[in-house]
Amino acid sequence: MIASYRGAIPLSVDGVTFCDMTDHALRLLRQDRRLAELAAFPFDFDLARAAHGHVEEVRLASGGPLETVAGDDTGGTYFICADGSVLYADSEGAAGIIGSSVDETLELVIGLPGWRGYARLSPDDDEEKILACVAETEDGIREHYGIDEERAGLRKALGFPKRSPVELVGRLRAALLRTEPDFVLLNADEGRAYARIGPAGPPLWEPVLAAGRADLACLREGDRRAWREVAEDPVRRRITLRAAQFDRAEGDLELLRHLLRHETRSSMTDELRLAAVLVALRGDTGDLALLLEVRETDYDTACGLGGMPEPGASADELQQWARALDESMFGTAPSDEPVSTWTDLARDQGMTGLARVTLIRELDNIFMDQSRLRRPEAPHNLATALLSGLARDFEELGDLPQALRAQRLYAALQETAWDRASARHTLARLEREAGQLPQAADSLAAVRDALATPGDDSLRHWQQVNLGRFIAEEHYRLTLALADAGRPEEARALLTASDAILGELSENAANGVRELAKRTAARVREVN
Repeated sequence: MIASYRGAIPLSVDGVTFCDMTDHALRLLRQDRRLAELAAFPFDFDLARAAHGHVEEVRLASGGPLETVAGDDTGGTYFICADGSVLYADSEGAAGIIGSSVDETLELVIGLPGWRGYARLSPDDDEEKILACVAETEDGIREHYGIDEERAGLRKALGFPKRSPVELVGRLRAALLRTEPDFVLLNADEGRAYARIGPAGPPLWEPVLAAGRADLACLREGDRRAWREVAEDPVRRRITLRAAQFDRAEGDLELLRHLLRHETRSSMTDELRLAAVLVALRGDTGDLALLLEVRETDYDTACGLGGMPEPGASADELQQWARALDESMFGTAPSDEPVSTWTDLARDQGMTGLARVTLIRELDNIFMDQSRLRRPEAPHNLATALLSGLARDFEELGDLPQALRAQRLYAALQETAWDRASARHTLARLEREAGQLPQAADSLAAVRDALATPGDDSLRHWQQVNLGRFIAEEHYRLTLALADAGRPEEARALLTASDAILGELSENAANGVRELAKRTAARVREVN
């Protein structure tokens, strides 16, 4: 279970308590009430507010622990993360790392009491601009209370050197850029991500393509070892082909042929189609034999590369086929690619944190604006497959809370009886696997309602197809889970419903469920 945090909770990682991982300043503040009061006012780092916790239950998307250490008078909260970094979350739903330790954070809030207004500044900004911005903010503070003597005194007591605003702004920016992917904060109940404080950082495609660009450079240099290793590694091969998609050079034809031949080992992939397009765009009719051979690798490649010119086609025909696919499926701008392209490649490279955070923000965007699901050619219809795809992606990443979030919205948007039953069946399975047994029982009740009163004819043959079998299996699996959880009455009730569904299945569909049904009935008898 992933913990969520609101109050001040002493936590340990590998036997080390969080406060032991910070420098001396936090201990000094906790030992000296006068210093703690000075940090609280005028510098708004108030240890006493830690007892009140944050305005809502929160957790890290990465699952890491948090300790509430201080708060401010706007409802913001300072958390210490497992590595000692300090995460600040405001009361409006934005968060970011602002220091690598409590000491560094205290240097920031003391040296830049208006730091929240500088989150968009950069060391690349003109020094005069930074100093002018800081001066304007601090002059406004001085109209109400003093900060200069207080700052000098607290710095001296805590042993902090005097640092220029420009240096502190640089530190702040570097810290904020470390927020993703390991320190993204979520609302614990809804699962939505807090907005970024400060810069967004590079788009996902940049780190994803980095290794592919390096491999592409080696291939272009004629490194024969790289030619062999990249071609043999399916992940490196895919990423290198993506790098070639966005950096098209005239001299790449031979290496593209090489990668195309080896990509057939993965059968029909987007990258196989991409490699075929990149080769065909050159218009060399001598490549037709290779392209046709690739097309006939198996049934999937024959379908996926359909429409390819036949032997004897002209260079123009070959290029027309390639251009049409290129324009409809690929192109030369990484930003134009679907998010799933980059999250899939990120996951394949082990960048699971980056993939997860990107998918969470994509799901958040849909929750905020469901019009994103509307089909351009039919604006009254919703293309909800994106949500079911997100649910599968989260499940593969092992993030059941986000998978459930996506699947629940997907189920709520289904219109036909078949789609409602199928979506609720999948939702029940995810809820069961997450240990949410009462919710899973409710979802299966909704499935039975769809079967009993469909409202359309989409389910007229459910008893003869796999959907009926899958629904029956999930009923029995949830019955077993209820029995194992010590809920015998609910298990008996669901067993009755399970047997009723089994009784409606065709003989072929029922045969695949009977063994599970017998085992489930025996288990329910045991707990009774």
